[in-house]
Amino acid sequence: MTQRTPEEMMNLILSRAENDAHIRVVGMEGSRTNQNIPKDRFQDFDVTYFVDDPALYTEDDTWVNVFGERLIMQKPEDMELFPAVEDGYSFLMFFTDYNKIDLTILPLTALEDYLNGDGLREILLDKDGRVEEKPTPTDKEYHIQKPGARSFDDCCNEFWNITIYVVKGLCRRELLFAIDLLAMMRNELLRMLSWQVGSAYGFTFSVGKNYKFIGQYLPAEQWQALLSTYRTDSVENTWRSLFTCHELFRDAAKNFAAKYGYTYPDYDENVSRYVRDMYAEYEAK
Repeated sequence: MTQRTPEEMMNLILSRAENDAHIRVVGMEGSRTNQNIPKDRFQDFDVTYFVDDPALYTEDDTWVNVFGERLIMQKPEDMELFPAVEDGYSFLMFFTDYNKIDLTILPLTALEDYLNGDGLREILLDKDGRVEEKPTPTDKEYHIQKPGARSFDDCCNEFWNITIYVVKGLCRRELLFAIDLLAMMRNELLRMLSWQVGSAYGFTFSVGKNYKFIGQYLPAEQWQALLSTYRTDSVENTWRSLFTCHELFRDAAKNFAAKYGYTYPDYDENVSRYVRDMYAEYEAK
């Protein structure tokens, strides 16, 4: 099946709203509102319908059939195992032509909070002129933020504190536990590396959700070393990834601290000694 074009999808989304008297405002969020994100076929259509009677759309979901044949649909607010954390009612629809619409239904009373929320949103349709000044989408709130000395130390503290748990898991041969904690620790490494990027290129842009664009700004050797830390398919490889994380973090953090006059913590040395001792006792035969 030929994938419908973005223009076709937007026409479908808007025509559904235009022909429904209960839908008064249509908003769009996410990457399609962000001019700094390259457009591609994998971008969702993140849309919100503001309606005068939400029950008309949540009690019977057959009305969404107008958007096309689906491969799968999820309704987070209707789930027990994975309950939604946001207001409203959502239909996450993936279609047979591989387009995806994440459609949220909100009452009109939620419009003001919506406009004052995330910066990446725009108003596509306003039947009643409720929005006096339409928002201009901006990803400014997602820009790399230069940390103060306290946030810098918090990142360091979290990184080295989680290290202890990773080592515990490795020494016990609880590999899944160790891998999970290593991922948490790596997130602090990614945070530190993003600050390195901001320091080098300016704190005026975003490296994307889950740091997905950070590799564009890291030196090739550092990027390859970071990728190698995702090799965790054995106890031995997870130890190697742990040590590489330490090297990357220590180098980035010390350089950042020196540039901005922050203090790099001495508990690096203390925790690193513990790591070496445990590795020598449990692994180095």
